[in-house]
Amino acid sequence: MLQDQDRIFTNLYGQDDWRLAGARRRGVWSGIKSQIELGRDKIVELVKDSDLRGRGGAGFPTGLKWSFMPKASGDRPAYLVVNADESEPGTCKDREILRNDPHRLLEGCLVAGFAMGASVCYIYIRGEFFNEASNVQVAIDEAYDAGLLGKNACGTGYDYDVYLHRGAGAYICGEETALLESLEGKKGQPRLKPPFPAMVGLYGCPTTVNNVETIAVVPEILRRGVPWWSALGRPKNTGTKIFSISGHVNKPCNVEEEMGIPLKELIEKHAGGVRGGWDNLLAVIPGGSSVPCLPKPICDTVLMDFDSLRKVKSGLGTAAVIVMDKSTDIVAAIQRLAHFYMHESCGQCTPCREGTGWMWRVLTRMIEGHADVEEIDTLLDVTYQVEGHTICALGDAAAWPVQGLIRHFRPELERRIVEYKKTAQAAE
Repeated sequence: MLQDQDRIFTNLYGQDDWRLAGARRRGVWSGIKSQIELGRDKIVELVKDSDLRGRGGAGFPTGLKWSFMPKASGDRPAYLVVNADESEPGTCKDREILRNDPHRLLEGCLVAGFAMGASVCYIYIRGEFFNEASNVQVAIDEAYDAGLLGKNACGTGYDYDVYLHRGAGAYICGEETALLESLEGKKGQPRLKPPFPAMVGLYGCPTTVNNVETIAVVPEILRRGVPWWSALGRPKNTGTKIFSISGHVNKPCNVEEEMGIPLKELIEKHAGGVRGGWDNLLAVIPGGSSVPCLPKPICDTVLMDFDSLRKVKSGLGTAAVIVMDKSTDIVAAIQRLAHFYMHESCGQCTPCREGTGWMWRVLTRMIEGHADVEEIDTLLDVTYQVEGHTICALGDAAAWPVQGLIRHFRPELERRIVEYKKTAQAAE
């Protein structure tokens, strides 16, 4: 369990002043000049050594991603884009950083931007986050007034600008290339890769897109040292993580914890346990709505980190833990998620455009069992035709919840079909 002295987001619950004065009392912006003076290569090297992995869902090594940026981009500017388009159902971790600790994000923007040779940062924030956008803009203005951003940022001789851009509520814009398209004023649709954003990103210039939490923790890693960060969690799954716990728990919450904490301990210590007790647990979606659910027997022992959850055919994703007790209609729950992905598909790729709607319609019939047993295998086959066959990962995100349902709750699907047929025969 994470000790208080190891917490990074010390104002996660907004109990202290979120403005510059309060942030400085908590140590934000301290030592940033000395971090910049380490130089680009050293910062990237330290972030690599820390094994920090992206907190937005994919878990890609952050330092490695930064190293893809060219050392010199000629006449082209380089950009850092912060993905604050937090739209994954069940996820609300970045929201707390944006409204309660925006200066921690801004110092991270400066350090990360410098490390990859960027002179401009755009924070792309979800359109519905009105109060959060307001707080971030106030923090940006304060940082400029204090000389922390802009010309000669933090007295380093480095010029660095940060701009806030509000999205319009499209889930697909959480995908990094669709986000870049939206920033450019175009329809938010993913781009084909390659070329990757590090070579051809925003306005055709070198760009790195990172999640809010990923950027926000970097200055603290540099302040306290890589050995401190690496001592938390497990190898290749190091550091702290903000978990969003919702659903059938007694105390839904956001909490910063150590990576690799057992799922059961996380729920019982911080969320007051499952409603009706642990034995009343049916399933948990461990990483936001796009990862496969896990039944109780796996939840008893699984650890909350990228590699442990991958081994049980799920994922940490955004670490949004959605708890479902035995009162849950698991088929209806997954059907509702399928409707979400059908609605949010941009329609660019045929497997996703057609497959998401097809999966939703079949699941809608399966809620009552109005289907044939053979259709379960057909449904599973369709998920594999969607997964891995689209430009972006939304197709995967739509397929995985359905795969998890069939993998762990196939007997429930079959039971409904059998009962429906019995009822229909009796009525004839």
